[in-house]
Amino acid sequence: MADPHRKRPTLQVVREGNPGKRPIKPGVVVPPGDLQEPDWTQVFPVSRNRAFQGENVRARNIARREWRRIVPVLTHTAGLGDVDATVLQDYCVCVARVDQCERQLARDGLLMLGERGWQKHGAATIVGGYRAQLKVYIRELGLSPSARAGITPPGNGDDGDDDPFD
Repeated sequence: MADPHRKRPTLQVVREGNPGKRPIKPGVVVPPGDLQEPDWTQVFPVSRNRAFQGENVRARNIARREWRRIVPVLTHTAGLGDVDATVLQDYCVCVARVDQCERQLARDGLLMLGERGWQKHGAATIVGGYRAQLKVYIRELGLSPSARAGITPPGNGDDGDDDPFD
């Protein structure tokens, strides 16, 4: 049973009707921007250490692929503006670093033999931090089904072209 005291997402109110005729909060509208993909070689620079060169190249490719995957979708659904570029870049860096840590854990294992015996691999701690931050970005950007419920599409659905109920 639905909680009568919990606020329903805007899309649900539109879909199910608004019998109380309460005003629907439209949300904040950000002016649309032309988001330019960051230069990933600045974020993941070329390393002098040959052992890290391949890791940074892979991280660049993962971040680039993630940027190109989510920006077109979010521009259409969430109305991204130029002010969102830093958050998107940080999200892509998190995705690349999680991949990097997971590959290292798969290669080395979760435990390492140190001076004081078996210890948790440092990458396990690092990936935990990145995953926690990634969870925040996923919520903020509306990249999960539950997060999308709270997002109001740009234009508040006034144009009628993209109305899912037509």
